[in-house]
Amino acid sequence: MRHRKSGLKLNRTSSHRDAMLRNMTTSLFKYGRIKTTDVKAKELRRWADRMITLAKRGDLHARKQALMVIRETEVVHKLFEEAVKRFGAQAGGYVRLTKLGYRRGDSAPLSIVELTGEPEEGTAPKKKGLIKKRKEKPADQATP
Repeated sequence: MRHRKSGLKLNRTSSHRDAMLRNMTTSLFKYGRIKTTDVKAKELRRWADRMITLAKRGDLHARKQALMVIRETEVVHKLFEEAVKRFGAQAGGYVRLTKLGYRRGDSAPLSIVELTGEPEEGTAPKKKGLIKKRKEKPADQATP
């Protein structure tokens, strides 16, 4: 029985799962959005919401707890600086999941995980390589 056991196993050992989710959490706060599978995204949402809650608290103990998960000090510093400005009025729901479709190789369902709220000027995440738009043909080259 799985009573009172939260979190998904994701078919990994506990150390691998923790390391993977720590890396994904760090990347989410570093870049603002990441692309991953649906199941990993739902589990990542739990980790990210907890880190934002710690950042909104803002005391020294919360910063040390965040550093146990996010191993890059620059990312933790950035998170603690902008969390109150960006998420101060929200009581939850800091992360948005957007479903993309299926991965070509193994048909795994994919999602984009991104932070909600208004980003500060100059800290907007780059949209490099996540969603590719089709190039439209010019009107004179359109096929009849």
